[in-house]
Amino acid sequence: MTVCGCVADLCGGKSLQAWQDAGLVLSTTSNEACKLFDAVLTQYATWTNNENLGGIEGCLSKLKAADPNFTMGHVIANGLELIGTGSSVRLNKELDAAMRTMMTLSKSQPLTEREKLHVAALDMFARGQLPKACDLWEQILQSHPTDLLALKFSQDTYFYLGYHIQMRDSVARVYPFWTPDTPLSSYVKGYYSFGLMETNFFDRAEELAHEALALNQTDAWSVHTIAHINEMKAEVKKGLEFMKETEANWKVKILVASLKNPLLAHEYLWLQIAPRCLSSGSMLDVVDNCSMLYRLHLEGVKLGDRWNNVLKLTKKHTKDHVLLFNDVHVLMSSLGAKDHKATEDELKYSPCADHELSLAPSLGLPLCQAFVEFENGNCDKAVDLLYPIRYQLIQIGGSNAQRDVFSQLLIHAALNSKSQAKQNLARCLLRERDVMRPNSPMTERLIRKAAAVHSVA
Repeated sequence: MTVCGCVADLCGGKSLQAWQDAGLVLSTTSNEACKLFDAVLTQYATWTNNENLGGIEGCLSKLKAADPNFTMGHVIANGLELIGTGSSVRLNKELDAAMRTMMTLSKSQPLTEREKLHVAALDMFARGQLPKACDLWEQILQSHPTDLLALKFSQDTYFYLGYHIQMRDSVARVYPFWTPDTPLSSYVKGYYSFGLMETNFFDRAEELAHEALALNQTDAWSVHTIAHINEMKAEVKKGLEFMKETEANWKVKILVASLKNPLLAHEYLWLQIAPRCLSSGSMLDVVDNCSMLYRLHLEGVKLGDRWNNVLKLTKKHTKDHVLLFNDVHVLMSSLGAKDHKATEDELKYSPCADHELSLAPSLGLPLCQAFVEFENGNCDKAVDLLYPIRYQLIQIGGSNAQRDVFSQLLIHAALNSKSQAKQNLARCLLRERDVMRPNSPMTERLIRKAAAVHSVA
């Protein structure tokens, strides 16, 4: 028996016939390839890296060996590179070649309509047309609501786009089809709960997340949802207790995660303030590290050489301009480390049809410039840049909790402004924040600071 066969038997994944029975035909004659495809998809969907199977990387390698011409094998491999790591064909020649190979294969063999749509969606994503890619995945889900790859790729892309309502409703439309006897249905509860949480349906989100955890206590995505709810509601004690109580269930899973599935790993270890980014180099780890350091910086915490350590990783990405969300966090590190050349490079955008770059003039540049003005002591200018776009910043992507650093910057800039009107604005923003997150220690500290500023004035 071949090595591929051993792994396929070990993973117990769906056979060629099983995929057909599920109404999700795969165009290959290799049973091994089908089982390995399932192994990769399962690890991606459940945020695991099964070392017994060789992890996602190992399974992908064996998948290609089992059938080098299996188009959907190329789709999942390229999709994980593009979507899972935030890479770009513009920056990665190997990925560009892999995408070209996939496109050539797709045109040289008969594929189902569903498979053709998968190829087209990934091609759109690679071209920077993220909303159009989501439209194509949604087209798949209308006819094939249990296509987990289409669901997961679209969920992650909606997250990058800041399309939280679409992220929620995409799962809502297919949720009735994920019956308890459907493999991995409990994880779909977790996806749905996250979309509900990001659109402020906290009670329903928490209920679903707990339902998912009752079925599988190691469901890291549902733990993730509950952690976010506790953060958004400023329930600090409850949140810390929950993370501590469930640590044994998610910590091992997260720690063995490969760089192919970092979207959760970075956030859990961020809670532990672990220096993961220095070892992984993953952009998702890097941006959260930058965000943590900048929040501490706003609070007046001395950071020593930490910015210089992070800059060693971010400096090579100052000209990437793949995601605006990444760009502004890279900028934080160059400002923190006082590297003026890296800061200048980060602020240079070229006109492009890419969806993300099309937002640069109206959102990306004003946001980045607000950070620069604040660090240069021009607090009035920072407020003038940031306040008009505060409600549009959801388009930068990320979660509500991640983007909160922009709200904190606006408040600090207004508090430190020389303008009485802007100081008044700071107090208004803090009252607004206190209503949304009552009993938040951070808000209480800033309210006391605002009162001190007022008394001095």
